[in-house]
Amino acid sequence: MSATIISDPMVVSAPETQATAAATTVTKLIAQIEVESAKCDCCGLTEECTPAYIERVRERYHGKWICGLCAEAIKDEIVRTERLISTEEAMAKHMNFCKKFVSSGPPPDPTIHLIAAMRQILRRSLDSPRGLRSTPSSPTKTKGESRAAALTRSESCFPTLSG
Repeated sequence: MSATIISDPMVVSAPETQATAAATTVTKLIAQIEVESAKCDCCGLTEECTPAYIERVRERYHGKWICGLCAEAIKDEIVRTERLISTEEAMAKHMNFCKKFVSSGPPPDPTIHLIAAMRQILRRSLDSPRGLRSTPSSPTKTKGESRAAALTRSESCFPTLSG
């Protein structure tokens, strides 16, 4: 005697339900992994990001896509300013800075430009007051206090070259 099994199209077996759920999960993961190129509205840098991340950044910056470097510069602009400014004001200041920088064109010799920039940073750090240069964990000399003797090297850490 042979038995014929007729399946009801409305009844779904457990393995079919699991396969459908797995396919849905895979589709969602693929959508999350998908990347798009986004060009920064400030500096023009292009980054690959997920569509969800691009949307969050645009919501935060009033419809503009801002790269991570410019976002940090905008935050720094807000902190540096003496009066309280909005994100939009800080973004406008930074965008103006970027436009001026880009319009100035590349330096004639990038190596010399880098050396000049490093020289300027060194001069600024040497010209700034000692208290501003020190980190919170490093001691600074206060009025009436003397610092402990600095460690001095008694001899070279390199062996003497004999000829």
